[in-house]
Amino acid sequence: MATFLPRQVFPTLDSLPRSYFLGHHRAGLNKMKTMLSAIDLIIECRDYRVPLSSRNPLFEENLAGRQRLIVYTKQDLGSEGREADKLREATIRHFHAPTPILFSSHKTPRSIRAILSFARSHALSTNTLTGSRMMIVGMPNVGKSSLLNALRQLGVHKGKAAQTGDQPGVTRKIGTTVKIIDSTDAEQGVYLVDTPGVFVPYVPNAEAMLKLALCGSVKDTIISPTTMADYLLYQLNLQSPGLYGEWSPPTNDVMVLLAGVAQKTGRLQKGGVPDFDASALWLIQRWRTGHLGRFVLDRVTDESLQRDHLEIENLSGSLSQARRLGKEDRRQRSKARHVEAG
Repeated sequence: MATFLPRQVFPTLDSLPRSYFLGHHRAGLNKMKTMLSAIDLIIECRDYRVPLSSRNPLFEENLAGRQRLIVYTKQDLGSEGREADKLREATIRHFHAPTPILFSSHKTPRSIRAILSFARSHALSTNTLTGSRMMIVGMPNVGKSSLLNALRQLGVHKGKAAQTGDQPGVTRKIGTTVKIIDSTDAEQGVYLVDTPGVFVPYVPNAEAMLKLALCGSVKDTIISPTTMADYLLYQLNLQSPGLYGEWSPPTNDVMVLLAGVAQKTGRLQKGGVPDFDASALWLIQRWRTGHLGRFVLDRVTDESLQRDHLEIENLSGSLSQARRLGKEDRRQRSKARHVEAG
């Protein structure tokens, strides 16, 4: 029996959309800028599974002048506490020093307490009479609202204040100010403002767009489900083909895997034909919820962090150009759809 060899490189897909910068993203960012004078701390959320790809330079450019805390959310979906996970976290911390870094899961009280402790210490250092106001920002569907709800529940023992969902766009406007730490005789309260997710104007790297789509930062209608499932299969094979052994033997052919999923889960069309899109979405959701391995999609090393930093710096210096590229990408894709329809 031949030894299975997984793909070491995923094919470049030039046809992928490279933009998801929507109208409410722009409006939300503009509103954040007008509120900045009343904000003491920016809590920037990034997805633990894509620590490089989920960084948005728009926040650094538009919300400069305020101290930042970077929180890598959804740690429970990308880490199993292995030595490699701890080394990756140490590498990220060291690279971003002196900017404070925390790794969190809204389901883990210990990590939520660490954020509350940081917020309390920061509030004490600002010494305001009306309480400290902080703003939580990040890419779409990175877990901002879930984190806010967890901070509120643990901090002041109150219920949900922000809506959450599996798809991006649940939070479309700046939310009301939510208390996360009560005031006492010794200190003022701490308040947090929820904001809509803001996507980058243009993603120069096609694979980064696939990673963000797989993590749910863009709606599942933007990129073909089978394309996302194929990229997931590529990543699963790099980890262990046994992760999907319940539905298929080791394979590099996504249709073979999806056919097995369809048969085993009953996602069949008339005549027993596999429903490939439905099977792909089901498989993707299994990974998103941590039931198909817990691992990071970005390769994190000192070199990759430096490379990403330089790429972001270049992008930051020409964000207007990035916006033009995003607009041109949408125009070309719209034109292609009209040609196909004609």
